[in-house]
Amino acid sequence: MHILALKLLLAPVIIGSASLAGRKWGAAVSGWIVGLPLTSGPVAFIIAISHDHAFAFDTVRGTLSGGFSLIAFTLTYTFVSKKFNWVVSIFSSIFVFAGMTAILQNVIIPFTPLFFAVLAVIFTGLSLMPKYESSPPAEQPGRWDIPARILVGTSFILLITGIAPYIGSRLTGLLTTIPLYISILTIFAHRHQGHESAVNVLRGLILGLFSFAGFYLVLGLLIKDHSLGLSFGAATLAAIVVQGASLVILRLTHT
Repeated sequence: MHILALKLLLAPVIIGSASLAGRKWGAAVSGWIVGLPLTSGPVAFIIAISHDHAFAFDTVRGTLSGGFSLIAFTLTYTFVSKKFNWVVSIFSSIFVFAGMTAILQNVIIPFTPLFFAVLAVIFTGLSLMPKYESSPPAEQPGRWDIPARILVGTSFILLITGIAPYIGSRLTGLLTTIPLYISILTIFAHRHQGHESAVNVLRGLILGLFSFAGFYLVLGLLIKDHSLGLSFGAATLAAIVVQGASLVILRLTHT
């Protein structure tokens, strides 16, 4: 019962706080915040306290592998949305994400080389993104926006952690990177502000993925042989440090 309570507490606090910050500071910052392991981090923690260290490590490796799928999703949406509306763009992106996830389910890369491969893909994705363009001021979302995100996020965490024993550790990790929030933010920006705003959200996501990679590198290196407190504490610290550095880059590219 205490694990269920933890699930119901973690998601609303983390997702709600991030959503409020994104609403205050704009589209690119929203994407940047979503790059943090807001959903996958709580899932990893719940998996770690519910299963053995080997299962938790393989989930972490699967989640880190999901970085490939996220970059594929981001680039697909960016280039499809140049000519098509948000409906075609999001379905194309989700299709590519699903295809990459299916491939990655059968590809196992040693952990440290995997980190550097994901890092290289993030840099590549960033280099392929169009340059920043100013977009119209954002329309204010309705009052339902943040509660809806919290509901979706909490439901997702409950679902993934509930089915983990049945689908296996690797697929659990891969599925935690399903782009729930970035899809919502990107569609909203595309519909109300146009292609440029959607691309700004996605560029912010890619910058945020550096902290995602840093979090899972540290977590993967520590989780087998150290306490969960040390593992997640060090991983969170690493994510904060990397996220701070990426914020500097975000500000420089938006001035």
